Amino acid sequence: MSALLCGEGLALVRGGRLLFEELDVRLAAGDALHVTGPNGSGKSSLIRLAAGLLKPSTGRVMRADAALADEGLALDRELSLARALAFWAGPQLAQALTAFELEELAEVPVRLLSTGQAKRAQLARVHASGAPLWLLDEPLNGLDRKGVGELDRAIAAHRSNGGAVLAASHMPLTGDWRSLELGA
Repeated sequence: MSALLCGEGLALVRGGRLLFEELDVRLAAGDALHVTGPNGSGKSSLIRLAAGLLKPSTGRVMRADAALADEGLALDRELSLARALAFWAGPQLAQALTAFELEELAEVPVRLLSTGQAKRAQLARVHASGAPLWLLDEPLNGLDRKGVGELDRAIAAHRSNGGAVLAASHMPLTGDWRSLELGA
């Protein structure tokens, strides 16, 4: 598969409601797709579908290895940040800590992180995974201006290194993104 994400003829029904149908999504190396739309239009569901957590009602999804950042932190709250991230990380752990300026918090238990620090830790987990496909659901929630800048730089570097990003957000994302509006 040359694409990092390929969804063909996708339809998704949740709770008896059709969220989208006949949707094609394709991301190759260096691509970024920003999914927008009103609440309940299927943005988060599309991210979960791409992650393999949901099955399409029709169509099929093929993807490369992916890392997901959604409403779940997915870090052991009792471990230090460095140890919790190490569970998910390959050799990119130090680089991920640096990218999100978390080095000074490396020995702090995850449970003591502020909302913004926890969000940056979650994004560092995605970065540290080494996965070529990043799936980000509302990645700006909880981030201050500095955290948004860190995320922007991490995404740009990931894309320039051949990665791709699928992000669902109500907020504008900086950089060069294709856009997909659901529920329009």
